[in-house]
Amino acid sequence: MTSLALKSARGWCPGAWRPMESGDGLIVRVRPRVGALRPSELETIAGMAERHGNGLVDLTRRANIQLRGVKTESLGALWQELAQIGLLDESAKAESVRNVMLSPLAGIDPHEILDVRPLAREIEERLANDEALRLLPAKFGFVVDGGGLLSLDDERADVRLKAVGESGTAMVAIGVDRPDGPAWLGLAEPAVAAGMAIEVAHAYLAVAPDAHCQMRDLSDAAWRQLCGSVTSSLAPMTALVEKRAQRAMVARIADGGAVVAAGFAAPFGRLDAATLQRLAIGAASLGVDEFRLSPWRALYVGVTCEKTASAIIEIAARASLIVDVDDPLLLVDACPGSPSCRSTALDTRAAARQLVPILRQLGCRTAHVSGCAKGCARSKPADLVLVGVGDCFGVLRYDTARGSPRTFVPPASLSELPELLKNS
Repeated sequence: MTSLALKSARGWCPGAWRPMESGDGLIVRVRPRVGALRPSELETIAGMAERHGNGLVDLTRRANIQLRGVKTESLGALWQELAQIGLLDESAKAESVRNVMLSPLAGIDPHEILDVRPLAREIEERLANDEALRLLPAKFGFVVDGGGLLSLDDERADVRLKAVGESGTAMVAIGVDRPDGPAWLGLAEPAVAAGMAIEVAHAYLAVAPDAHCQMRDLSDAAWRQLCGSVTSSLAPMTALVEKRAQRAMVARIADGGAVVAAGFAAPFGRLDAATLQRLAIGAASLGVDEFRLSPWRALYVGVTCEKTASAIIEIAARASLIVDVDDPLLLVDACPGSPSCRSTALDTRAAARQLVPILRQLGCRTAHVSGCAKGCARSKPADLVLVGVGDCFGVLRYDTARGSPRTFVPPASLSELPELLKNS
């Protein structure tokens, strides 16, 4: 095993090899292979959370899973256990570049244009085996969207693949991130789409000014050079119409009258080890073979009948997971806050729960509570943002946590927010 490399700088994400120090110990993030975990793997991760951490587990907005409160002296044993179930990369750099998000219902969704699991798997394998790509920035990411019910259009990525056309004759649109959203370079056949995505990554490295520059930060000249090196290999295409961002779809997911999947979300992405173990054991007893992770801090499973769907939803509901698509908790993103994070003294999740009853009164369909201006829980703008400033929350509308607050409110006065905003 390699030696521990702890990080404390802003603007990066923890991994298994490179944990992040936080207020409750180390955060160890685990990246599933092709966006899925078997029940046995989930049960093992829950056990690791109890043995080596504080028993708390987070589902992240990049469709990963992380253990909290891990002790430095436990890392060696934790690495060995992750390696035994195939969830430890060969090195920290190999892990950091394996940043691929795919449609959580790939291969299950009857509305998808293309099952994109083979594409995602090939991209992951190429990233792992291509030494040159170890130079990609730590947050350089790929999104692979099959075009089904749960769109990934709202999830930002440096390189984007999206199935278009009709099932059976599908093509894959290849796009990259620019300041105003995706720029589509052209179309590729599914058989060569993963290779094209890797070619785009190589083209990026050829023009990127430094190791911290994201695709959207490229200068116009560098952008034109990248386009010139890859578009000749792609078929031309017209602009794509992107789907509206949506909340996580939970409970039953059906194709007409047939239930094909079930989903359940964790409030603010937080579960404890005991809940995770109950889910894993219950799913295995029902014949469920995989949990799919998503950027909405929700888990999905494929089901073959209503009986199985009802049973797994009941297990999730008893564990206090969200199984109602209209649950207002789904409207709010909140970081861990104090005492889990050293960047704030505010209890962000208590504040988020205070917001829930007044969101409709405020006319909000999205809200974000952040302990500081980093905005770890949500990078996109929200209708309402509370950001920690000292012992108060700064209040913003239709902005991000990095914006300038229009007014301030102490945590004890959050119930007065409708009147405060009306008069401000």
